[in-house]
Amino acid sequence: MRKVQDNSFDPEVIQSDKLTVVDFGAEWCGPCKKLTPILEDISEQYGDNLKIVEVDVGEAPETAMKYGVTSIPQLLFFKDGIVKATMVGLNPPGKIKQKIEKYL
Repeated sequence: MRKVQDNSFDPEVIQSDKLTVVDFGAEWCGPCKKLTPILEDISEQYGDNLKIVEVDVGEAPETAMKYGVTSIPQLLFFKDGIVKATMVGLNPPGKIKQKIEKYL
């Protein structure tokens, strides 16, 4: 998964022509670490139809603040530069895939 910073968020996420899932987390967050392999697996399954990026809230505080991220892990689903859905906490792969399918 590609890491995105405050300065690369717009070109990587807002201007993306694909459904983009943004994983807001932190290095010190246990549930975030458990979510990473789940998202990597989902990314492999969907290939070029989906983009998943990672934002460390400690390294990109402006972006986290802009989108009201107060709990991590938190997934934001962007399509055409707009947040379509949000999921907070460590969710099972099936639930995440349901959300992805809704917006693909």
